Amino acid sequence: MIVGAGSAGCVLAARLTEDPGTRVLLLEAGGGADKFLIRMPLGMMKAMLKPELTWRMMTEPEPTLNGRRLFLPRGRLLGGSSSINGMVYMRGHSADYNRWAQKGARGWSHAEVLPYFHRMERSWRGTDNYGREGPLPITRNNTEYLLHDELMQAIRNAGLPVTEDIHAGDEEGASLVELTIDEKGRRASTYEAYLKPAMQRPNLAVVTDALTRRVGIENGRATGIEYEVGGETRIARAGEVILSGGSYNSPQLLMLSGVGPAGHLAEMGIPLVHDLPGVGRNLQEHPRVPLEFAAKGPVTFVNQLRFDRAARAVAQWYLFGTGPFARQLNSANPMLRTDPRLAQPDIQLFSNPVKLSAHLWFPGVVKSPEHAFSADVILLHPQARGWVHLKSPDPRELPAIRLNLFDNAADFATARAGLRLARRIYGTEPMAGLLARETVPGADVQSDAQIDEHVRATAGTTQHPVGTCAMGIGPGAVVDPELRVHGIAGLRVVDASVMPDVPGGNTNGPTIMIAEKASDLIRGRSLAPIERDAA
Repeated sequence: MIVGAGSAGCVLAARLTEDPGTRVLLLEAGGGADKFLIRMPLGMMKAMLKPELTWRMMTEPEPTLNGRRLFLPRGRLLGGSSSINGMVYMRGHSADYNRWAQKGARGWSHAEVLPYFHRMERSWRGTDNYGREGPLPITRNNTEYLLHDELMQAIRNAGLPVTEDIHAGDEEGASLVELTIDEKGRRASTYEAYLKPAMQRPNLAVVTDALTRRVGIENGRATGIEYEVGGETRIARAGEVILSGGSYNSPQLLMLSGVGPAGHLAEMGIPLVHDLPGVGRNLQEHPRVPLEFAAKGPVTFVNQLRFDRAARAVAQWYLFGTGPFARQLNSANPMLRTDPRLAQPDIQLFSNPVKLSAHLWFPGVVKSPEHAFSADVILLHPQARGWVHLKSPDPRELPAIRLNLFDNAADFATARAGLRLARRIYGTEPMAGLLARETVPGADVQSDAQIDEHVRATAGTTQHPVGTCAMGIGPGAVVDPELRVHGIAGLRVVDASVMPDVPGGNTNGPTIMIAEKASDLIRGRSLAPIERDAA
């Protein structure tokens, strides 16, 4: 039984039911994903804001960010957040996984996870360094209209590395953006790539609009799930229960089931089943610090948002799977070190030739959005650690979340260095010739204190939460390296919450890899390690 048909749950359900002797019940709190805004890649700008498609989570007031509450949309539909995210595909740096293994996640080194990346990938590259026959299509971004060449040349001219492949060699530099979009220009969520082809199997049952209330646990063993459908409470029993709700919902469900920090459960009036202090702790996110520039002229992607052109682009996507709405808006994917003494990149730039708040327009009817460039600075390895708590024993009530972003001096220092490095890039030709002025935070914001205040006032997230059911050993670990919950038999967690720390890159690819590897762990087998991709 799997709770949550998101990025991990869809993969698990599809892989486990390849064995006709294995029966799987997959529960999803949301509905279906066969929707226009989901399938069209550029629809993500609207889909992420649709209440019917998302868990509308918010942080608690963040004390380090002037008491602001941050919006945390997570997918509430088949495919989960892979059905609403930005579709950027990255594996993460090889050192990230070696660090996991060093922290006690034995079996999760880079060499041991690499074959699972290969198994899931159907890469446009067609080389031995990538999977070519996997279920997950990975295609290159269409750089037309995105001023990709100009940004890449500016990075070169600024003396910074450029690479053809961010997953090879030094795993550093600016590269072409790769996306989980199929060859027909459709979003490749885990619902589309994994679950949908498996849904006709007689050994797979998928129930949508099903709110899980708790895990049933008897004598230290998980026995099944209590859930609601259409106002009716049901109980399903299973030999093994797998939680794949993500970094907010999985710890919430564990705590609702009496597994978690004893003191907190007592405060909530929930009978303690097993004291596991790490549940809901160790929350990590990639913080994002905005940097924006006004363009000198009408050269940005705003041109493609003029209503008549947008209508043509939608038709082109629908009929042919091509055109400006069939891809993402990222100009490039710079993964850079702010200090050459660092062992691996510590920042990523979210580089777009448009503001994500841009809208459709038409001369004389709706005013054109400002032509602008954004170059948000993303911290790849933040030191901040947050938490997830219950607000009540009611499973309908969303959990309390605090990220604690920038609660330490090191993260502020990285943000300052990253902002200055991004300014250096955008101040270099040919990008410099396209810019009129810096608008956010503004060229007058220069001192450490001024930049720190900008961070407190504007920093947000990249929607990459991990770590709240961390795997490993010791008092803070929630699951062991086979993703079994410590102290409870027959219960696993398989999603981004098990990551010991956040990888240096977008997290959807690593989450899918975790589910691929988990499907083998459950079946008592594993793929042979691959020491390293050929250079």
